[in-house]
Amino acid sequence: MELICIGLSHRTAPLTVRERLALPESRQVDVLQRLAQAPVEALWVSTCNRVEVYLFAPDAAMARQRALMELQVLGGVEALEHLYEHQGEAALVHLFRVACSLDSMVLGEAQILGQVKEAFERGQGAGAVRGELMRACAAAFSCAKRVRTETAIGRAATSMAAAAVQLASKVFDGLAGKTVLVVGAGEMGELAARHLKQAGASKLYVTNRTLSRAEALAAEVGGQARPFEELLGLVAAADVVVCSTASQAPLFTRDNVGALGRGRRGRPLFMVDLAVPRDIDPAVGTLDWVHAYDVDDIQKFVADNAAARAEEAQKAGVLVAQEVARFVKERALREGTPVLARLRQRAEAIARSEVERTLGALGDGLNEKQRKSIEAMGRAIVNKLLHEPTARLRAVGPEGEGNRLAGAAAELFGLLEEEVGTAAAAPSVMAAPVQVATGGK
Repeated sequence: MELICIGLSHRTAPLTVRERLALPESRQVDVLQRLAQAPVEALWVSTCNRVEVYLFAPDAAMARQRALMELQVLGGVEALEHLYEHQGEAALVHLFRVACSLDSMVLGEAQILGQVKEAFERGQGAGAVRGELMRACAAAFSCAKRVRTETAIGRAATSMAAAAVQLASKVFDGLAGKTVLVVGAGEMGELAARHLKQAGASKLYVTNRTLSRAEALAAEVGGQARPFEELLGLVAAADVVVCSTASQAPLFTRDNVGALGRGRRGRPLFMVDLAVPRDIDPAVGTLDWVHAYDVDDIQKFVADNAAARAEEAQKAGVLVAQEVARFVKERALREGTPVLARLRQRAEAIARSEVERTLGALGDGLNEKQRKSIEAMGRAIVNKLLHEPTARLRAVGPEGEGNRLAGAAAELFGLLEEEVGTAAAAPSVMAAPVQVATGGK
């Protein structure tokens, strides 16, 4: 079994391409169930800045081809031009780095770990994440926890929502006296509302398709919840609008926002779209009184923050390398153990048979002490013969040498015929890493 990662992110693809692959949860489950036909395991990770599919498969080439077909159907031929691929240990390293927020637009942001965990739970519910992929994800989550504990990468970290509020404050030279509207009461909307309140916004409105969620968030930040049906009226009164609903069609177009212009009498409107797919049609930004930004625009405002945490990112990278090596070694031991056990069983069975044959040939001429000495000699020969191969199989490094040796031992001693060692003989995530990248990391 080998791990494969195929995807695109803010590093390789523009927002216009990424949003084509931003599927609602129900469609993600459909894709997972198509990809994860036994024995293949699959994980679909989708955030505002990336879409990635991880596969554990005995036939890496076939699994890769199926994933590429899905991505092409969903994102078009253009999406394939922006894909990157990681295979073997390189894919494992990438998964760990994503979970640790080392590959994020906002380095060290806490939200990505929660998003990967949600993808993991969704994959488990669909029956697509199991076995080795489940163990790989658990190890990645453990690594992320260690990075948070042992480095300061997350302590000074901003977030997309915080960066959006900082940008709004720059546009208006502060938010005192300003009316702000948060559209969407999910995790990103909640973060935006908190930062807007901290930035000193005078009036804060929250709207959401489910009013009760808007009411809960508004109560938390001291704002007012309004029905979603009042959306355009709320925008008409607002100075700042932050959107994060991930609607499958834009909520705001040049027509419906442009119609509000006359009543505003030239008063500027700041709109920031944190959703993928976008809530705000790009054409809205052509209105001369509207300042419209999307997640790719926000990237420019987080570069300095990332540079300040570069040293912590290096420390985190060392921890990732350690945890990947640990996972690789543990997996090799899991795969090698059946071979060791059956090899010992085979050797001990042969030794017992030969000892019994020898004792039978000697007849009654031996006393009990002599018989026990011969039996002990048989066990000692087995132990001495197996000591070196056992030590070699257990001395597994990140290169996956243990898997190669286990497979060779299984074949040489005929253990494959006894349905043992099959997993060890197959290629695994410890095989020499192969990385094919198109347009990015």
